[in-house]
Amino acid sequence: MRHRGEELARKKIKAKSRAFVSAKAKRSSPSSRAKQALVKHAATGAALQYTPWSAIALEDLNPLLRRQFVVGQEIMLARVLLKKGCIVPEHSHHNEQLTYVLEGALKFWIDDREIVVHAGEVLCIPSHMPHKAEALEDTVDLDVFAPPRADWINKTDQYLRGEK
Repeated sequence: MRHRGEELARKKIKAKSRAFVSAKAKRSSPSSRAKQALVKHAATGAALQYTPWSAIALEDLNPLLRRQFVVGQEIMLARVLLKKGCIVPEHSHHNEQLTYVLEGALKFWIDDREIVVHAGEVLCIPSHMPHKAEALEDTVDLDVFAPPRADWINKTDQYLRGEK
């Protein structure tokens, strides 16, 4: 009996989810979009991840640049450690990027402007926008990419590794 009750409860939840998804065209509020994302997440079977930074090895890209990252299904979070004077050469990518400086400061050359991002500040870089950065002091930042950076995952990001 207990198993039958659980099965009926699961069927009700699935039916509600289908009804919710079919009604999404009628609703466009932020809360309904969040509910849609939740339903989508449940449907994809994405796994919950809990990962302390201490459990991820630091990747040495060059003498002034190290990083760690965690990858979800549609997003990536990187912890980037730059020594003063580190240059991230000009590049662009199809991924949207948010850079949040935790410590230090980064100077960006982007969209014909120079922008200094200090600790506690955020820079949003749209897809395909060329940008370059320099660490003005020892810096720790969090970079968020959507979708995840395939070149970082596959280690084909030669522009960061000093390889041609």
